[in-house]
Amino acid sequence: MAALTGVILAGGQGRRMGGEDKGLLLLNGVPLYQHVLQRLEPQVDIVMVSANRNIDRYQMKGYQVVKDSVADYLGPLGGMLSTLSVISGDWAVFCPCDTPDVPLNYVQQLWQQKGNAPAVWVRSQERDHPTLSLIHKDVVEALTDYLQHGERRLMSFLLEQGGHAVQFSDNELAFRNINTPEVLLK
Repeated sequence: MAALTGVILAGGQGRRMGGEDKGLLLLNGVPLYQHVLQRLEPQVDIVMVSANRNIDRYQMKGYQVVKDSVADYLGPLGGMLSTLSVISGDWAVFCPCDTPDVPLNYVQQLWQQKGNAPAVWVRSQERDHPTLSLIHKDVVEALTDYLQHGERRLMSFLLEQGGHAVQFSDNELAFRNINTPEVLLK
């Protein structure tokens, strides 16, 4: 596998969490993004954090933090565009900050099954998880155009680029998102 950048997506507004920065919310006394970091870091060569607030707190761990290059919180595509634009290698693998149990081999599985596609993502037994994706930086120009035309649908963009899902048989809990205070407290 070539040099690979892992990106923790922590740049959202946290609306379902009352506007809180989800990556910094505590799960078992540890910030959510650090749970993801522990699982992602062994799978990649470089780690970056995509964040738009509390930059200093994310930087405390020594990782490069990249803010969205386009204003107005464009969702995960904004963070993907910003980080794909600055990575040194050709590929980035993405994981949202609120997916603390992501499989320890999800990067390898995506890499092995990407074929010639410029993008692949996780499909669990129940649904697609396009924010758990492996994307080539060659999509930057197309992604810039897509966002400039007001589009925000991640799955649609990945499909337009010729991407495909990779089927995972892991327990569905491995892909759970902690989107609400109720789920965080479980």
